[in-house]
Amino acid sequence: MANTLQQPEVDPGFVSEDARRVADKHRTERERQKQALNLQRENILSQRTWNPARRTALEAALAQIEAQIEAMG
Repeated sequence: MANTLQQPEVDPGFVSEDARRVADKHRTERERQKQALNLQRENILSQRTWNPARRTALEAALAQIEAQIEAMG
């Protein structure tokens, strides 16, 4: 008796419309996240302060945001 649960052969170049939509949605979400991080980065860079504690906090926040941007590619 033949195996009735065999997978049909699928062209590896074939991508369903649903898979394409999901990929587009993920790409759009990553672009939004990266844009939000860049806006936060610009906001931090635009802030001027003479307070050393505040400056240290801003530098730490900037380093964290830049690390997140770098991790996103």
